[in-house]
Amino acid sequence: MANLNDENLALLTNLNSALVLVDFQPKMIAGVASGDKTIIRNAAYCAAKAARILGIPAVLSSIGPQNNGEFFAEITGLFPDQEVFARTIPSFDAFEDEKTWNAFKKTGRKKMVVSGLWTSMCFAYTALHGLREGYEVYGLMDAAGDSTSDAHKFGIERMIQAGVVPITVESLVSEWMHDWGNPKAGELVKEVYSRYGALIGLQ
Repeated sequence: MANLNDENLALLTNLNSALVLVDFQPKMIAGVASGDKTIIRNAAYCAAKAARILGIPAVLSSIGPQNNGEFFAEITGLFPDQEVFARTIPSFDAFEDEKTWNAFKKTGRKKMVVSGLWTSMCFAYTALHGLREGYEVYGLMDAAGDSTSDAHKFGIERMIQAGVVPITVESLVSEWMHDWGNPKAGELVKEVYSRYGALIGLQ
């Protein structure tokens, strides 16, 4: 039975978590066939936008931008003074890149919210790396996609079996916000919930 005082039962907040987005690049999303590319891209943007509004650290990693294109500008534009870490080694695991890993460690956060393209590869390997290092890892599943439906499905299953906690963008933003008394609630409704199409943002 779980210990109700266990730290991993604590809700995600703007003080205990950081966001990691991996390989949201043009060629990577072009190869996605597991779901609607617009929804996937928008989910990644909404998570990043909520992080910016709430002051939550974000780490951005890309693979081979000279071939795969630059990280999505709508996301990097939210963090104009922040480096996108183009991995210096051709690894599927973003955290095998020293600068990327050090950037996350410097946040000092114990809870890692991660998503990426593709689910079964760069996303999964990065999430598993976080688990091996002792972090609580949450997988943002609706911001991810893969080359086939099975690759996406079984990539998610592999992560969950290993201990990654699945989460979706509306749940994530609501957990970060915590309640309607949050002074940023109005901005989140206008800039995040409404853009994602949540009914909560259309009222």
